[in-house]
Amino acid sequence: MKTRILSGFAMAPFLFFVYVGGDMFVAICAALSLCAVREFYKVFGQSARPVYWVAYVSVAALYIWAPIGARLQVSPQMFIPLWVFLVTVLCMSCLLDGKRETADVFITLAGIFYTVFLLFHAVMLAYPVPSPDTWIRFETPVWLAVFAAFGTDIFAYFTGSLLGKHKLCPMLSPKKTIEGAVGGVVGSALICGAFGYFAMRGVFVHCIVIGVLGGVVSQIGDLVASAIKRRVGVKDFGNLIPGHGGILDRIDSVLFTTPLVFWYVYLANALGVWLA
Repeated sequence: MKTRILSGFAMAPFLFFVYVGGDMFVAICAALSLCAVREFYKVFGQSARPVYWVAYVSVAALYIWAPIGARLQVSPQMFIPLWVFLVTVLCMSCLLDGKRETADVFITLAGIFYTVFLLFHAVMLAYPVPSPDTWIRFETPVWLAVFAAFGTDIFAYFTGSLLGKHKLCPMLSPKKTIEGAVGGVVGSALICGAFGYFAMRGVFVHCIVIGVLGGVVSQIGDLVASAIKRRVGVKDFGNLIPGHGGILDRIDSVLFTTPLVFWYVYLANALGVWLA
């Protein structure tokens, strides 16, 4: 337990970059994506041969465009359809040399969309309007994605340790309990609600709703990662962070909460109910 708590502080620099924002935040997200996609591919090393260079090109193309597009007054998300098209064509083209199996290509694609594309939603949240000068350190919704993921993890862990009796999904994660899952959702709602009350009062209710939804989706992301690891027969994606495994083990829930928050805010804005 002590190792797990101390290792949690290893992600503290990520919060610093969220606060600093701008190009530094884009850079740290790109670095996390690179580490995560490498870890994802390595666990499939015995059964497939992912095309690493395609992933590296995909990360570079997506994350280099983000600050450039913002300075050109073009939203980062405007580049997404073209990026998806180019990545898909690039991956599928790897079949033409006759050295790659279909599984190699599809695992390559899965890794890119799972670890790179999903995390990029954090960058899109960080640029609420297409200008690098509009970054608001404590009023950007990206904080909600972070608090929902980490809040759920912390509250689920301690609630499960103290009150957990009924197994949630023993085939995937024997230690997770229903009580812990409920505690995680409640904790996420409390943390996101507190953040909304102090930093985003205009959307306080939305922050609570995001906290509840984020608490559920965060745990789905964690279980999905557990399912992948169980399928390939590994305990962790890596060993970079003691007590937590690799980068992907630490951000698996963030990969699901950031798209949730992005699309919630996007749709709320489109409907005219996001008043921040």
